[in-house]
Amino acid sequence: MEIHETTKCSDCLSRNIVQDLKRGETHCGDCGLVIASDEIDHGEEWRSYEGGESNSRVGAPKSALSPDHGLMTTIGIANADFAGRSLNGVTRSQFYRLRKWQRRTTVHNRVERNMQKALLELDRIAGALGLTKGAKEEAAIIYRRAAEKDLIRGRSIDTVVAASVYLANQKLELSRSFDDIVAVSPCRSKDISRAHRLIKQRLKIRTVVPSPTVYVSRYCSELGLDSGVVNHTHSIINRASELGLVHGKSPSGVAAACLYIACRETSNFRTQSEIADITYVTEVTIRNRYKEIADNLGIDL
Repeated sequence: MEIHETTKCSDCLSRNIVQDLKRGETHCGDCGLVIASDEIDHGEEWRSYEGGESNSRVGAPKSALSPDHGLMTTIGIANADFAGRSLNGVTRSQFYRLRKWQRRTTVHNRVERNMQKALLELDRIAGALGLTKGAKEEAAIIYRRAAEKDLIRGRSIDTVVAASVYLANQKLELSRSFDDIVAVSPCRSKDISRAHRLIKQRLKIRTVVPSPTVYVSRYCSELGLDSGVVNHTHSIINRASELGLVHGKSPSGVAAACLYIACRETSNFRTQSEIADITYVTEVTIRNRYKEIADNLGIDL
């Protein structure tokens, strides 16, 4: 119930005007005169689907992880009726033909056909990397924009998907490096890098260079290290950043080197080879970075 103080009742001149949203009418709270009826409620449409008090929006939200944005209905694959009884042969054949034609009519243009194949590859890469749903949706949005701009012509779908995943990780500042994506993609790193640069330039996507601290928690988790090593590694990275030792360097390489120093100082010994295996950074890079950082910070290993 909502009270309006800016109007008067035409009968008793009362300002006690009440709007009843459930009935869709406005009436005088004193004399009961109905001033307006059959009013339209412009608010959100909520309803309960299970008969309880929990209300939800009508229909599912749009999703970038479906070629049709998830707005179309789908015929289920279960060959059973509402009571769970199996369908007979004739009805089962009818439903099979309905599903087949539904799959054919779902895809209306070249972009949607392309998206069907791309989303399968995106699911595979996201599963291998352990990406969240938000990261998958961001990658799907980038890929769809690239497809609409015709940037996929002359390139494989897998290459553009990998480049889109890398761009999504850069935008969201997630702990997945370029080498991580190359390791789970069937494409060459050179092709992914070219597609990444092209998409970033043509779509005008701005990203920031990730901080080395982004990778520390994941690296420590894969090496079985505790939170003490994580905090000590962050401290070393922050001190190195203040001296400008991380500028122009690979963030994953700096994180690997600082992690090696932290392991040595906290007596949680991990070899350079072990750290190189999970960070996809060469042992030579780790060795060069950790010596440079240790010398400038006055750390004696």
